[in-house]
Amino acid sequence: MLKNIDPALNADVLHALRSMGHADTLALVDTNFPADSIARQTTLGKLLRMDNIPAARAMRAILSVFPLDTPLQPSVGRMEVMGDPDQIPAPQQEVQAEIDAVEGKSTPMYGIERFAFYEQAKEAYCVIATGETRFYGCFLLTKGVIPPAAEL
Repeated sequence: MLKNIDPALNADVLHALRSMGHADTLALVDTNFPADSIARQTTLGKLLRMDNIPAARAMRAILSVFPLDTPLQPSVGRMEVMGDPDQIPAPQQEVQAEIDAVEGKSTPMYGIERFAFYEQAKEAYCVIATGETRFYGCFLLTKGVIPPAAEL
């Protein structure tokens, strides 16, 4: 255990999050996503896991250390429901609440068509599989920056 680090963040996930740079993306995915085969095509080249927790809990843990990209552009994409791209299923509503809580304001996600999501996930730095068993618990996050501390 480490102080002030969410226990849902294992060593492999922490290493990947720290290794990513500005504008790198990560795919946070549910149990139905072809995570292993997609992860092999990413920069990291292997699947990371945050098993036994739903997408919203995983998102809360990640956002405790991961800066989202600037508020000038959407930083989190969600896999659209096939045939109803404007529908926001429960896992996405729960993740949206976590994002808004961290950002301190409404920060809407953008939709990504299902097959486009697969292709974008292949271009990500890494794929993190959660224990989310409900459909459409898949997200793409873009890493932002942490500004330098004010000089003394």
